[in-house]
Amino acid sequence: MDSIILYGFLGSLVAGVATAVGALPIFFGRGMSRKASDVLLGFSAGVMLAASFFSLLIPGIEIAEAQFGGRAAAAGVAVIASLMGFAFVLGLNEALPHEHFQKGYEGPAEEKAALAKVWLFVIAITIHNFPEGLSIGVGFGTGDIKDGLALMTGISLQDIPEGLAVAVALVGRGYDRRKAFFVAAMTGAVEPVAGLLGATAVAVASTLLPWGLCFAAGAMLYVISHEIIPETHRHGHERLATVGLAVGLALMMFLDVALG
Repeated sequence: MDSIILYGFLGSLVAGVATAVGALPIFFGRGMSRKASDVLLGFSAGVMLAASFFSLLIPGIEIAEAQFGGRAAAAGVAVIASLMGFAFVLGLNEALPHEHFQKGYEGPAEEKAALAKVWLFVIAITIHNFPEGLSIGVGFGTGDIKDGLALMTGISLQDIPEGLAVAVALVGRGYDRRKAFFVAAMTGAVEPVAGLLGATAVAVASTLLPWGLCFAAGAMLYVISHEIIPETHRHGHERLATVGLAVGLALMMFLDVALG
């Protein structure tokens, strides 16, 4: 059990570090075009979409079917747990003040004056990254290291351009490069925390495993629908962003089959 928890933590730590690595070019380049940013965010959405189904929902349903002895019960677990994941991130999104790069401030109006904009961005991206770390931790919690590695690899790959996109967006809003890098790196710091929580929960109570897998999938699907895809469609680059999504989805599917 201890090794499963350790793998879950280390796997999600790798993904968190990937976010910081992705932000490093901010010190050497002049920036990223909005078109490139939208394509990379589309790629991120594709990776997360494939991971939600192939690495989380499908294994969760299979494990639930073995536990409960029927497909109807397994389907019920998948529906309830994924909706719980949706509701969890929705609750965070509604309760915590945060700011989107284009849409602007979202949250209780009285909180806006009390928070510097940089922390509004930190909260927004933290909401985004928490399900990713959770999914890696739960993925390793299955006890199948290959499943966890597939999730870790796919999410780490999409975290690299995401880290750069966050840093570039912050520089574009007037933050100096060091602060932009720090904020981008800190948005990835939540992933090992979430990974540790997810791996510990399913390792301590194995009956929670299908629930945890489907919960993580629902949380990621909410982020894809509410945060990432709308962001890539705001600037007239939706066709290229969709191509990026297709590439990310295909890559994650390949990783899941090849490593799983």
